Amino acid sequence: MSNTESLNPFAIAQRQFDEAAELLGLEASARALLREPMREFVVTIPVRMDNGTTRMFKGYRVQYNSSRGPTKGGLRWHPDETIDTVRALAAWMTWKTAVVDLPLGGGKGGVTCNPKEMSEGEKERLARGYIRAVGRILKITKDVPAPDVYTTPQIMAWMMDEYETLIGEAHPGVITGKPIELGGSQGRGDATARGGIFVVREACDILGIDPSTARSSIQGFGNAGQYAALLGAELLGLKVVAVSDSRSAIYNEDGFDPKALVDHKLRTGAVSGFPGSKSIEPDALLELPVEVLFPSALENAITSRNADKIQAKIICELANGPTTPDADAVLYKRGIYVIPDFLANAGGVTVSYFEQVQNSYNYYWDIGEVYEQLDRKMTQSFLAVHELHEGRKVNMRTAAYMISIDRVAIACRLRGWF
Repeated sequence: MSNTESLNPFAIAQRQFDEAAELLGLEASARALLREPMREFVVTIPVRMDNGTTRMFKGYRVQYNSSRGPTKGGLRWHPDETIDTVRALAAWMTWKTAVVDLPLGGGKGGVTCNPKEMSEGEKERLARGYIRAVGRILKITKDVPAPDVYTTPQIMAWMMDEYETLIGEAHPGVITGKPIELGGSQGRGDATARGGIFVVREACDILGIDPSTARSSIQGFGNAGQYAALLGAELLGLKVVAVSDSRSAIYNEDGFDPKALVDHKLRTGAVSGFPGSKSIEPDALLELPVEVLFPSALENAITSRNADKIQAKIICELANGPTTPDADAVLYKRGIYVIPDFLANAGGVTVSYFEQVQNSYNYYWDIGEVYEQLDRKMTQSFLAVHELHEGRKVNMRTAAYMISIDRVAIACRLRGWF
């Protein structure tokens, strides 16, 4: 354990890859190919702002590996977005699509911006400018973006419209996470959290935890965090005792009414001030004595500095990259059951894949079918990872990596890439 551990997300992704590749006995050429992106693009996007000035925004798209199919991955708009973050997320998307056995590769994109300070008109011009800059590398058979941090179905709709304007024909499958009215899939809005709740159900069963009497805490109360609160209560009876957002954290040992809390957040823009809540330090939320902790914000929430203070029995990583490798080692040694991000939050890309399928043959499923297919995919994938975790005596993240890397390496080998 080190207090000087690297928090560079791509360095972390490569370190996680290296550990699993070593256990798999992967040949040197395979390691060299799979630890780096195959293609990456950095673009400058001019956007006319409402005050008449033109600002330049930096945009990114990384297509990490396409051996198993077209690359797939979200678009993040964030003031701290960097190419290394996008590289890491594209790598994790590669392993995510493989661990749930989708015929896709991994990609990711982003723009360095602060959407909270932009008008709707400015966001629309940025969305369309991004597609004009990268549209030539997108296609349902090449690379399919989706929403992520601070991007919405409306932003996806603008992007799809700009793409269709550029190519002059209907092509809804090039973007997923769209509004239902424009070819979006039923069940996409809560898919990330719902998939996470499905795997928490399986973990509770394995560990002998009764979820109906269990407590949970949620770090990050955006889309995934809000649905984790709602669906955890609805499907499992989980009690939410603490939540945080980018501004504050609140606690109530008797639990919150999830629907009232979500309504409060949507109405006021913050979790603070919710009736019956007590303010706590955001870092303290991670260390509460709960059965299930949902890190649902950004990277590097659990590090070597706080891993020995975590008291949760299960960590379900709805965020990407919330736990560093040094922290992983501590948590595994302490017997804390970590459901790794690229398995725990794979519900989102799974339903995005369902959306691509429905767009392709122009026939749409009802919500019951979406939920049934998602449950089947997530449960099968979780049980395969758990079986390897037990059989090889490695943590769940390493087991998930071993399954994913092996599947991608087989595809590359069959293609003759190494």
